[in-house]
This record gives sequence, structure tokens and C-alpha cells, in this order.
Amino acid sequence: MPLVDMRDMLQHAYGNGYAVGAFDLVSLDFLEGIIQAAENQQAPVILSLAESHFEYFNVAYIMAATVAAARGAAVPVAVHLDHGRTLESVVRAVRLGCNGVMLDASHRSYEDNVRLTREVVAVAHRCGVPVEGELGYVAGMEGEDAVKHPGRLIYTCPEEACRYVAETGVDFLAVSVGTVHGRFRGAPRLDFPRLEAIRRRVNIPLVIHGGTGLSPDHYRALIARGVAKINYYTALSDVAARRIRSNSAAAAEAGYTRLLQGVREAVRQEVETCMQLWGGSGRAKDVLAHCRRWHEVEHVVEFNADAAMDEKQVHEMMRKGRKVLSRIPGVRRVFIGRSVTPNSRYRYCWIIRFAGTQVIESYRNHPDHLAFADTAFRPIAGDRLTIDFEEW
Repeated sequence: MPLVDMRDMLQHAYGNGYAVGAFDLVSLDFLEGIIQAAENQQAPVILSLAESHFEYFNVAYIMAATVAAARGAAVPVAVHLDHGRTLESVVRAVRLGCNGVMLDASHRSYEDNVRLTREVVAVAHRCGVPVEGELGYVAGMEGEDAVKHPGRLIYTCPEEACRYVAETGVDFLAVSVGTVHGRFRGAPRLDFPRLEAIRRRVNIPLVIHGGTGLSPDHYRALIARGVAKINYYTALSDVAARRIRSNSAAAAEAGYTRLLQGVREAVRQEVETCMQLWGGSGRAKDVLAHCRRWHEVEHVVEFNADAAMDEKQVHEMMRKGRKVLSRIPGVRRVFIGRSVTPNSRYRYCWIIRFAGTQVIESYRNHPDHLAFADTAFRPIAGDRLTIDFEEW
């Protein structure tokens, strides 16, 4: 089953009373364990990459593996940027293959949060990508992820949540009702009346950050009050670390691969437990029937250059154009080429990969594209053919 539209996926969960797990991954062991769990449970899943973890890996490398795993999975999958820090981070994430994004401005003032999130929504929606916003602040308590979320917990105000959704246009709302990043100190105390008040006012899928450490009753109560996405990392990190420590204790001189034995399986077991608790197990077929497929587009331009242009000049023009066009939001890759077939109808080509079909229009009207096309390309390429091909 291919990548699917994350907006459709979470709307299905929201309308049918279950939650999809968004599992942060930091290695191939995590990635493979999460995918295997989803396939075993026949559950939809969100592969989540948090910008707060980017110091641990090369994000371009792991994103390539994540997108490949998503496209090869036997269940519906979405790929999500978690806790993005800037608009530039969001644009890069879409370019690398995310079809859901989150800008985390929850630590800023309400006005700044709205302003920054609105900017992200405008850009992401032109690419067809849904946006998660966060209002309130989920602080860190204990655990390796806690230090990345310093400060005190700030609960989400239901009235502000209503305004925030209307003013930003976000598709999903992450709320603060008592969960924490990392581990709890003592028993969790969640504000369910607050969550219910938020649900009544916004009527969009709600998101919980800090899903570790809650009981089955907690999860059921959250989902009954509109939570359709649960972010989960600390428990995965903990089970992986326990397996590594156990391997080390059993063989003090163990090498790297020996230390990692069983990590993938430990992650798989934890993810499967979550999917069963959150109601996603067995939903894959229904979700696929409900969701639009996530189709990339190849924008193909074949052309012949003006006779006054030699091949070196054409290559230089295209090389400069690739640099300009690659920066346009929603553009995933720009290939420039020349024909290897003698006497072919066209000598040169652009093949520009768009993240989705909605990028066709936003790319066409983007000022950087218009400036390059009108001043550098079209004047020397009157003989040209342009076709957009949707992935099939």
C-alpha cells in the first residue's frame, strides 16, 4: 500500500473513534520495527521524524530510507515532520518526502504562534500538505527527550484553541492537558474536562504529545474526546536501551551489531501494544479505502535551444535554473539532461519532481519560477513540450 494523505488518515481516525500512532524514529532499527508492527497489526501508521532528534543522524539519509519504507509497506503510511522549528525546516521536510508537517511555536506568545503557524499553513497547503499546530506547552519531566522541552507545563485554553484554529487554518491541533515529554514524575493527572471543551470548540482531530506512561484507561478517555494522533517516543527509546544494556551484560566484549540484536524486535512489540490499545489494529483496509493516495508528479519539459546558444551555454543556463527551482516549496528534485538518442525530436529536458498534484499550480505561479522562465528559459526555448505526469 502506498503513502496516503495524512489529512484523510486522521479524519478517518477522528470519525471512527481510534488514534493513529506517530512513532518518532531515530534509526533503521526503529523504522523497521515500526513498519513490521503496523503490518502485523494491519494498522495505519505515521512515521515521525522530530527535528529535535536531527543531531543524531543525517536527516536526508534517514528520510530517504523512511520514504522508501513507507512506499513499500503493506499498510497505509504517512511521513511527518515533528516539532519543526522554522518555515525553512518545513519546506525542507516536504522536499525530502514528508506529507504532514508540524511547526512547534508553542513556546512563543499566542500572537507569534499564530503568525508563524499561519505562514507555514500557507506554504504547506499550496503543496497539499496538512499542518499540525500546537497551543499550550507540553514540558519535559524526565528522560532523554525531556531536556529538549524545558520550562513549565502550560495548559491549552479552550477559547484560545477555537481562535487559534480559525486564525491559522491548521488541520490538526496538538493540545496540552497534562501529558509530558519524557517520563512522568508520579501518576499522570490529565484534565479531561478541558480536553472535552477543546473538542467541542474546534472539531478537528486532536493530537497528544508525550504519549508514554499513560494507562489504557487514559488512552481510551483521550480518544473518546477527539484525540486521533498520539506521539510516542520515550517508551521506544527505553525498550531499545534496555535491550542494549541486556546484550552488554550478557557479553561484555560484544561488538556493535551484537549490542543491537533484538532492538528492532523490542520496538516492534512496543508499537504493536500501542496499536492494539489505541484501536488502530485491523483498520488498514478501511483506511486505504477512505484515503486519497499520495501521488508525486513529474513535471517534464523537453526543448530545443535557440541556434545561437551552444551546448555549454545551455548547460550553464540549466545549471543555474536547477539551483533556483530547487528552492521552490514542493519541489523534491530537479533533473537536467540531454538526449543520448541520435536525431531525437528534442535535445534537452527538465524533469522536476513535485511533492503532490497541488504543487503544479503553486510552482507555475511562484515568482522565482516566473522570473527564471521569463528571462532565462523561454526566450531561448521556443520549441518545447511540457507535460505533468502523475504517479500511477
